[in-house]
Amino acid sequence: MTESARARAALSAAFETPRIERLLELVDAFEGQPVLLLVDLVADRFVTGHPKRISREAPVLILRWAGESLAPGGGANAVANVRALGGRPLPVGCVGDDADGRELVAALVARDVPVDGVVTVPGWSTPTKVRILAGSPTGIKQQVVRYDREPDEAVPESARVALAARLAAAAGRARVAVLSDYGYGAAVPELVPAARAAVGAAGVVIADSRYRLGEFRGLTGATPNQEEAEALAGQRLDEAGAALAAGGERLRSALGAAFVLVTRGSRGMSLFAAGGAVHVPVHGTDQVADVTGAGDTVIGTFALALAAGASPLEATLLANYAGGVVVMKMGTATLGRDELAAAIRSDPRPVEEVRWARS
Repeated sequence: MTESARARAALSAAFETPRIERLLELVDAFEGQPVLLLVDLVADRFVTGHPKRISREAPVLILRWAGESLAPGGGANAVANVRALGGRPLPVGCVGDDADGRELVAALVARDVPVDGVVTVPGWSTPTKVRILAGSPTGIKQQVVRYDREPDEAVPESARVALAARLAAAAGRARVAVLSDYGYGAAVPELVPAARAAVGAAGVVIADSRYRLGEFRGLTGATPNQEEAEALAGQRLDEAGAALAAGGERLRSALGAAFVLVTRGSRGMSLFAAGGAVHVPVHGTDQVADVTGAGDTVIGTFALALAAGASPLEATLLANYAGGVVVMKMGTATLGRDELAAAIRSDPRPVEEVRWARS
């Protein structure tokens, strides 16, 4: 079967009944699968302190510093999740020539992620989210406040030219590409053709954009959250209503995409493809520990599953399980294949309770 025929078969199988055994086979098949990721690289810095006292100068809590760490955040978290699940991420993005950028690149290298696609931009600041966490030495740490160190402007045009060259250099190395747009200027709609060229005509290009998903054209699929999806569709997407499939079709048409996966937080996920819609209930409990970076885990797992040969519905189920695991972890988290397989074995409910809405 040719690459084009395989791609068509995968899309036509969007609504085949899933099987637990098949999902576990796909998890094993993650190993070594390449995924090209054009992403906004973000540094997530966590500063932890123990409560000391209330200040005499102002009614604020004083913390005794206990530690500090940095994790790949934003699109870099999607990269880290692909690697943690056994895939071979090929990241393309920008960092500034600053300490945060150097530390972020080092964090990727420590995870055995190639960084030849990362462009260092002189005079530009690496987007960095700093979270202050407080709690007793033996207790759970809670986020008290966050502040962001952001560049004054998006990456310059010269950097985008360099990104396009990195994408061209990656041509033929992957069949699936991800664009993760956090608004910092690396994963822009103008680079969709370059990403498409890198994975070939039969490849899959998926995007997630915080602010402008409707501007992306030439996509195979997208993974917006419910708020973003409803804004683009121009209506509510209620999984219990008869208008679900029609709303999803409007959303797909607006993007010109073969499928759209909408994440709905504690309500699970909905997949829209030709022929209708399907709703997948959330894995685990709706009492989560931390939702930081859950969307990055979803798109990373979804893309890796497609690279391993999953249908869109199988990839949705695997991404749903992965998201349910990481929201029970504190901070910007990843999960491994053993954790994903254990979640699938322990909770068949998301597979058994899939709900269909045919168009």
